[in-house]
Amino acid sequence: MADFIEDFYYGNIEPQECTTKLTAKVKKSLSELADKEEQLTSLLTGKEKELFTDYVATYIKFSSLCNADSFTIGFRLGARFTYDTFIENRKG
Repeated sequence: MADFIEDFYYGNIEPQECTTKLTAKVKKSLSELADKEEQLTSLLTGKEKELFTDYVATYIKFSSLCNADSFTIGFRLGARFTYDTFIENRKG
């Protein structure tokens, strides 16, 4: 465990690099999403295309913020489980 903490401290572990497993279900969904984006982009021109591109970029930022929040909440929940398992039960 100490190696894990040390690796994290020195930046050898990047939580944002931990991604969803590319299962068949995820790959299919990602492919469908890319197809839809390509279809929409090819139909749009000028300001509409620019607006859609901005929308996609803004959604990616929003999604990234939500993912960071979910990571933080999950990390805190795990820490509470650990605390309860190793510390809280010793009080009784």
